[in-house]
Amino acid sequence: MISVLIPVYNYDISFLVNGLHQALDDFGPFNEIIIGADGCDEAHIKIFRELEKLDGVRLFVSSENIGRAQIRNRMADMATGSHLVFIDADVMKEGNFLPFIRAYYEHLNRAPVICGGTAYRKIPPDDPDRYLRWNYGIHREQKSARKRNRNPYASFSGFNFCIEKDIFLKIRFNEELHKYGHEDTLFGYQLKRAGTDILHIDNQLIHEGIETNRVFISKTAEGVHNLSVLYDRVTDRKAFSESVRLLGIYRIISRLGAAPLMVLLYRKYGRKIKVYLTRRKRSTLPLFSLFKLSLFCYYRSVSQTE
Repeated sequence: MISVLIPVYNYDISFLVNGLHQALDDFGPFNEIIIGADGCDEAHIKIFRELEKLDGVRLFVSSENIGRAQIRNRMADMATGSHLVFIDADVMKEGNFLPFIRAYYEHLNRAPVICGGTAYRKIPPDDPDRYLRWNYGIHREQKSARKRNRNPYASFSGFNFCIEKDIFLKIRFNEELHKYGHEDTLFGYQLKRAGTDILHIDNQLIHEGIETNRVFISKTAEGVHNLSVLYDRVTDRKAFSESVRLLGIYRIISRLGAAPLMVLLYRKYGRKIKVYLTRRKRSTLPLFSLFKLSLFCYYRSVSQTE
C-alpha cells in the first residue's frame, strides 16, 4: 500500500490529484493521497479543501511557508502507507496515471528506494524568457533510467520517487536547509552512507513549472549557497563530491590552485554574467555552469575566512 505525497505552494493541483485518484482507484490497492499545503493563500486552500472531499485524499496545512524539507517530513509523519511516493506539484503525465502507479507497484520489492525520473517537453516554451530553465532541464536533468543507474545516488531526485516509509523516517529531509536547493543532494548522500539501494526506472513525469530566467538564476544562487553550507557539514567531503558534478570540478581546480582565479572572476564579472543570463533569450549552458562554479568558489572563500 502506498501514500502519494504532494507538497504544494500556491499551485492548482486539481488535475493532478483527480488523475492520481482515478488511477489508484482503478488499480485496486489504494491507500491515500496527502496534499501538503505549505503557506498557501486562502484561494488555493479552498481548492485543496474541495479535493479533500475525495475518498482517501487528506490535507495537511501549514499556515507558514516552512520549506520543501519540512513539509515533506510532516506529510511522511501522517502517512499510513508502507511506501511513500513523493511527487512535486508542477508535474504532468501524458495520458492517464494508471501506468505510472503500476510501474511503482511492480518494482516495490526490487529496492527500498525507486526513482521514476524527470522529463521535459521536446518543444521549447513559447516564452523565450523561460528558455534557460527548459534548456537546463532537457540537457542536465532528463536522463534515462539506464544512465541514472550508472551513478544512482548522484542521480537521486525528490521530484518523483518512491521510498519505504521506515527508511524515510530514519533519514528524513534536513530541515536546517531553509533556502531552495540541494536538499535532494544531501538525501541521496545520506542514502549512500546508510547503504540503502536505489533503483532508477523509466517512470518519468513531465516538469511543467518552468521558471523565468531571473527566478531560475536566483534559485540556482540559493542552491549554490546551500551546497557550500553542506560541504562544511558533511563528514566525508570526497563521497559527497561524487554526488555533485560541481563539487567534483571544484576539487580539481582547488588542487590545481585555480580556485582563487574563479573567485576573482566572480568578483569582477559575476553580476554582468548574471544580467547577461537573465536577459539573453538563448543563454548557453557552459556560461551558466561557469557562473555556478565561480559563485561556489566565492562562497568557499568567504566560508574559509569566517
